[in-house]
Amino acid sequence: MSFRLRALALLMLVAMAATAATAWLTLRQANSQVRDSLTAGRQEVARITGELRAYGFAHGTWDGLSPTVGRLAEDTGQRVRVVTEADVLLADSDALAGRAPRALSRQPAVLVDPRPVLRFPEGQVPLASVKVTVAAIARYRATAADARCLTRAGAQVTARPDETGVPVISADRRPAVCPEPAGAPDPQAGRDRAAVTACRSEQRVTPCLQRVFNERTASAAPPRLQVRLGVLDESPPTLAAAPTVAVAAGVALAAILGALLLSRAVLRPVRALTVAAGELGEGDLRRRVPVSGRDEIAALGVAFNRMADSLQAAEERQRRLIGDIAHELRTPLANLRGYLEALQDGVVEPTPELFDSLHEEAMLQQRIVDDLQDLALAEAGALTYHRAATDLRELLETAATAHRAGAAAAGVALRLEAPEPVPVIADADRLRQVVGNLVGNALRATPSGGSVTLALMRHGDLAIVQVRDTGKGIPAGELPHLFDRFWRADAARGRATGGSGLGLSIARQIVADHQGTIDVESAVGVGTTFTVTLSTAAAHGGAPRGGARPDGGAAVRPSRPGGGTPARTPSPGGAAVPEPPPASGGDS
Repeated sequence: MSFRLRALALLMLVAMAATAATAWLTLRQANSQVRDSLTAGRQEVARITGELRAYGFAHGTWDGLSPTVGRLAEDTGQRVRVVTEADVLLADSDALAGRAPRALSRQPAVLVDPRPVLRFPEGQVPLASVKVTVAAIARYRATAADARCLTRAGAQVTARPDETGVPVISADRRPAVCPEPAGAPDPQAGRDRAAVTACRSEQRVTPCLQRVFNERTASAAPPRLQVRLGVLDESPPTLAAAPTVAVAAGVALAAILGALLLSRAVLRPVRALTVAAGELGEGDLRRRVPVSGRDEIAALGVAFNRMADSLQAAEERQRRLIGDIAHELRTPLANLRGYLEALQDGVVEPTPELFDSLHEEAMLQQRIVDDLQDLALAEAGALTYHRAATDLRELLETAATAHRAGAAAAGVALRLEAPEPVPVIADADRLRQVVGNLVGNALRATPSGGSVTLALMRHGDLAIVQVRDTGKGIPAGELPHLFDRFWRADAARGRATGGSGLGLSIARQIVADHQGTIDVESAVGVGTTFTVTLSTAAAHGGAPRGGARPDGGAAVRPSRPGGGTPARTPSPGGAAVPEPPPASGGDS
């Protein structure tokens, strides 16, 4: 199956699954909303009836009920119609809102009884409950009459139930027409006691006492209400299946159309990448793909072009390297061949001086091959390092001592400026190779009477090594090529100045492997300064990082062609490490 069909099938499957899931979630959410709506409706009914009962409980009358009904209708959005059991209209929210009353819903009326529900202490004997009920009837008659008077006089009345459930009222003011209850004997107390006492013979005393309380206080309490809520044809919210199905079908159609367009948009650049990759594999390293947009496909095209650029650059570097190696080896090998043929023909006498010269030329070629091997290992990350605590001042002193005789022969003053020890975690032999290469280059570039300075300083957690000379300097245009393979300041690429042209490339890689940097500053006629920056041992926590073999043994470089395995000298940690190779020399 082609990629287009697979992508289309996958997208269709995803779209259908998403549509089904969306429909299921929609149904579930809608049902949940319906349930929540019904719950909210019940809560609204409970709120309306509760506030109406609280009003009658506190005021002892339904006078002034209209503002409460209007507020409840506005808060809940319901039509509220309140009548007594005798069908006397007390308030209608439609009339209060100034519109024609709408037809009432068919839902049954809700009964609201404002009379208190008596509360009896737990475990009380029937005789005590009878006495409590008689007293509660008398208190409620007096309290209801007082509350009615205060309400009709315009006072703000509030109530709270006492320990038996009878309201205890309070008002913001007491008008003169409503004196404090006198507490005179209740003339109906005898009949109340007789009615309540009859409950002692009942099996369930508490319901009987509540019934007698309601009957004896009926004349004093506000009448019970019948509350009608809602309007006719006001149906509860329900789920309509047809719109949901239509939406699901539309989503599925849109997903399928989008999948078709997406497959075409994706396959066009993928096809171009496939063709370009095939041509690249056949050797056309100049092949690139057009890139447009900023999406993932565009990012893939950018990555492909970057990879092709890297391959082409690597191919060009390889060709240049082969050309440089051929150039470096052609002339000396031709000289060796000529002298050997002359010796073979008897044209040249086999003198010791001639053999020394030929041996020196062969060693120079071996050094070029050794440097190439070190550079290849370093760039591949396979060059072995044995890191240990190393004092840079001691390392510079050793390098100065090794080059002092050569400097004196060239008439160049070799100075050392290292006021204090600076410990680092490094491979001392490799760092001596770097410093030896820099010092050798500086001595060759400095005329007689000049000076070369080895300086060491500490800057925070950094150790800075500088090799400064007062030589002829390097033009600014050639500085970017200073670390290239086989580059020399001598434009004729002659070997009179010595060196293989690989020393600085190797030095840069060694310093980079030590997580350091190497920089150069130069001015023609003034001199050149190489600066090597490394982290001190304090920055490393005082312990070597990487480079050592897991078993803690000695690190040995591979053997060199014709040279055998290098000799090894004890390292500061007791293990053996290879002797550093000869300084590369040359202007590199």
